[in-house]
Amino acid sequence: MRYRVPHERIASLKEFTIRWIQRRLQYADFWALEGVSFTLPRGEVLGIIGPNGAGKSTLLKVVARVLQPTRGRIRTRGSVAPLLELGPGFHPELTGRENVFLNSAMLGRPRSETQRLYEEIVDFAGLWDFIDAPLRTYSSGMVARLGFAVATCTVADILIIDEVLSVGDTQFREKCFDRIRSFQSHGASILLVSHNMTTIQNMCSQVIWLSQGRVRGFGPAEEVIQQYRDSAEVPAPS
Repeated sequence: MRYRVPHERIASLKEFTIRWIQRRLQYADFWALEGVSFTLPRGEVLGIIGPNGAGKSTLLKVVARVLQPTRGRIRTRGSVAPLLELGPGFHPELTGRENVFLNSAMLGRPRSETQRLYEEIVDFAGLWDFIDAPLRTYSSGMVARLGFAVATCTVADILIIDEVLSVGDTQFREKCFDRIRSFQSHGASILLVSHNMTTIQNMCSQVIWLSQGRVRGFGPAEEVIQQYRDSAEVPAPS
């Protein structure tokens, strides 16, 4: 996955257009991902670790088809449920109830199915007291709870999770882990990005360690996590 970074700041669309016509635009190529390749079997959880800027979130977005890779291809089989950030597809001025239906529609879920699942979603998120309040009044933990509940109310073939389990209270995180295990028992494949090595070790059978867009390690979770901890990229746990 390549990004083109301009050599100098362009202040306006007009200036960009003039420079483009005059062929004076200069870019540097930045490879956010390069030479990354893996296969994830059904029913397995793959952890993705690495420092900030290593390409972890970019990799998930490519798999979720939010980004189109510059080279290579992504092959997925089945439905995909992406949780790439807090409240993906939510609108802050809409209520929690309205956002449930909005986000479900963006995930390709029919309105009739969302209506059938609505009570289960709100029960799981534990937000009955706030469901008719605007989303802008929610805390980050509440938004994450609602987003996770919407994305996982039906079992998808592939679940993609990017750091959303780092927020919320301990009880809700345990509910999330139980649901992830339920997905796994139903044969779902799961991609999980986290800076919490304990979570990665407990949840994942295999781990990819990314550094500067390249794979530094790929293998059993405990082995790769130890390699990562031994490197200069992460401090040892206290």
